[in-house]
Amino acid sequence: MTLKISVIGTGYLGATHAACMSSLGFEVIGIDIDAAKIASLSSGTIPFYEPGLQELLQSELKTGRLSFSTDFTAIKDCDVHFICVGTPQVKDGLAADLTYVFASLAAIAPIIKDGSLVVGKSTVPVGTAAKLREQLLAINTNTDLAWNPEFLREGFAVEDTLHPTRLVVGVTNTRAEEILREVYANNLAAQTPWISADLPTSELVKVSANAFLATKISFINAMAEICEAAGGDVTVLAKAIGYDPRIGHRFLQAGIGFGGGCLPKDIRAFMARSEELGAEQALEFLREIDSINTRARTRMIDLVRADLSADLVGKKIAVLGAAFKPDSDDVRDSPALDIAVQIQAAGALVTVHDPKAIANARNRFPALGFSESIEECVAGADLVLHLTEWKVYREIDPAELIKLVAQPKVIDGRNALDRDKWRAAGWDFRALGRSNA
Repeated sequence: MTLKISVIGTGYLGATHAACMSSLGFEVIGIDIDAAKIASLSSGTIPFYEPGLQELLQSELKTGRLSFSTDFTAIKDCDVHFICVGTPQVKDGLAADLTYVFASLAAIAPIIKDGSLVVGKSTVPVGTAAKLREQLLAINTNTDLAWNPEFLREGFAVEDTLHPTRLVVGVTNTRAEEILREVYANNLAAQTPWISADLPTSELVKVSANAFLATKISFINAMAEICEAAGGDVTVLAKAIGYDPRIGHRFLQAGIGFGGGCLPKDIRAFMARSEELGAEQALEFLREIDSINTRARTRMIDLVRADLSADLVGKKIAVLGAAFKPDSDDVRDSPALDIAVQIQAAGALVTVHDPKAIANARNRFPALGFSESIEECVAGADLVLHLTEWKVYREIDPAELIKLVAQPKVIDGRNALDRDKWRAAGWDFRALGRSNA
């Protein structure tokens, strides 16, 4: 008998997981209290941008295997229930807000059938899964809870769900693991690495991975500061050390730092949890990682002042990029938008372009100027800032763009543009961590 699956929470993680599980042949029901979101997904429209997901959603809806509802009783016959709700940072501290996670379990625990398995996928502080399992068993002793952290990259979510680099499951007994092996049978057949762990370790895997990636990004940005002070070139430095197989080239691109809805809040929640556990010294280095990341944005603004004018009042600045990364419309904690807002606050006339994130950016910062075209964005600009490394920006012809600006000045905040090509076209080109020679 094929397992019947429910997905609690249909945001970025949940919508992706539901569509992908359906594509593997399971009957899937996505549940959310947001009626507008459920209506949108039921009609085949995702309320955010993720390459390939909307096409997959529409395809799976047509099969009849995938459906969405606000009625929690619709999941009572499901065998496996994935909790995929958000865990945002609390407003008055660094910790994760677990309100939605515990509320989800409280909503489904009384109605799920005997023998079913609840599986957490949300990113939570270590120790949360054990508390949730205790809460579940207090209501229904014939169920169980496991943990299966997600490792999705925005822009690659479908690929990462269907073809993960590894599968980590936190279980307390063999039956829970057997059910999860059935869920992921296709991946196991494809030799995807399978890591079976206890509940605390499975929770720690996700936050540890994010902490390591954040450390690597902030490390190369710290080296960019040193390169600027010493007259070096961080792009050459990164290329050289990346050939060391112990280091690798990934995440060694110096720039304005990381953002989004995961890395910043996850490392802060990790620090908060370590303090609760009495092990705060072990993660003290993450405070500096967070500081370096924030400082990269300030350094970009300093470079703007140095390159243009200490007084930015009335200066027209074009910002290429609003999303925190390419192939996404996510503007949560976006370094690009943060820089744009700070420059505008200094008196500059700022216009922002992004291929997908303008609507979200405008909702968050309506006072900024926005443009639907690159040409309109840069027209008459005194300075162009490249802050999100979309492919469309890398493919710009600088010889054509120079005809539109007031001053041919560009600062590459992501070290992704071809410096030689832009300079050959007549641009004054600068970038973080590289000399202006």
